[in-house]
Amino acid sequence: QVQLVEAGGGLVQAGGSLRLSCAASGSLSGVTIMGWYRQAPGKQREMVAIIGSTGHTNYAESVKGRFTISGDGAKNTVYLQMNSLKPEDTAVYYCKFQRFLRDNYWGQGTQVTVSS
Repeated sequence: QVQLVEAGGGLVQAGGSLRLSCAASGSLSGVTIMGWYRQAPGKQREMVAIIGSTGHTNYAESVKGRFTISGDGAKNTVYLQMNSLKPEDTAVYYCKFQRFLRDNYWGQGTQVTVSS
């Protein structure tokens, strides 16, 4: 089992920045992909950014150039730096770890609200 605890959400004005963190604990062997997803009211959950164990990253088109995903292996923590935030970035942000390319573990979510 993998336990994930997210932090860093909050209320920010458009153009501002936030950094989300996701601290992992438990059985972390075999973790190959870590990522951030978000779900806005009335919408499906969508991928925001993912990072592989090799360091390869992938971003949703809507956040490219504004968001950066990174990991700290020593702390078992994944970060999402969000700059130039827009009201449409408002959502609950979830961290996800995937083990052995099949077992998915989710955090509890953290609310990000961007005011115009």
